[in-house]
Amino acid sequence: MKKNGKKLIPIKDIELKRDSNASDIADQMLKSGGFTAKNIGISVKILKRMINDKKCVKFLSFPACIVSTGTRGILKDMVKNKFFDVIITTCGTLDHDLARVWRDYCHGDFLADDSKLYSRKIHRLGNVFIPMKNYGEILEEKTQPILQNLWKDGKKVLSTSELIKEFGKKLQKEKNKESSIIYWAYKNKIPVFVPGITDGALGTQLWMFWQEHKDFSINLFKDEQELSDIIFDAKKTGALMIGGGISKHHITWWNQFRNGLDYAVQITTATESDGSLSGARLSEAISWGKVNRSADYIDVICDATVALPLIYAALKNK
Repeated sequence: MKKNGKKLIPIKDIELKRDSNASDIADQMLKSGGFTAKNIGISVKILKRMINDKKCVKFLSFPACIVSTGTRGILKDMVKNKFFDVIITTCGTLDHDLARVWRDYCHGDFLADDSKLYSRKIHRLGNVFIPMKNYGEILEEKTQPILQNLWKDGKKVLSTSELIKEFGKKLQKEKNKESSIIYWAYKNKIPVFVPGITDGALGTQLWMFWQEHKDFSINLFKDEQELSDIIFDAKKTGALMIGGGISKHHITWWNQFRNGLDYAVQITTATESDGSLSGARLSEAISWGKVNRSADYIDVICDATVALPLIYAALKNK
């Protein structure tokens, strides 16, 4: 079939079999032509090319909220298997990743009575319940001694990537270390940057430690210099950006200095109608030079806790 000189491609029905694997399903979703399913299929193709491109420096960004869920296991596995070279995320990611090494988060309900939860000393994050003792209390108990030991060892001025590397190193003796994103980033020498380091529970712990150790500080300019070196040394760059906010922006911001990302996949549920960065489609980033005009890119408008396991399963299978 042709229309206006272009060959038309027929829609194909998805047919699942007993032995259908994730790669087969992603290919069928691509051929199904149907909305988000097709875009998930396209994202797998783009990410496969990006990951296999030896000239490409691969970035990963994600928000903290999904680290409170089982999707943390997908992120951890991506880092464990070295699918990415650089991570940019938020302070909350450190909070949840570390807290869950030591304590459990629990199933909850979007419709729970939040006033009653507060009385029971339970935080609610969507439909995840986080007992207060499993969050702020355990983080203070565990992180203050780590900071004290770093300070005693003369490590008093650190970038966020250096700080997170040290925390990953300290997790080596923990029973549940292999569940941690931070631990595998340390093991695989993947730098983790947190430009908003004070915006979370770990940030508060850093501030509390500084109260009695005024020679201790976080040097954000060291992070920016390292990112600058990565960007300007890269022959190509690509990114999987989950959600938006500061993590997504920090990737696209730095990549504008090298004429934009060569590969880009965004997973988001945000709307573009309010002008937000989180909802901005990747085509908008082309106007800023943050995504290259000839880049392979796709927007996947879907909850990451649904899309990411599908995408990663297909990538692992391929």
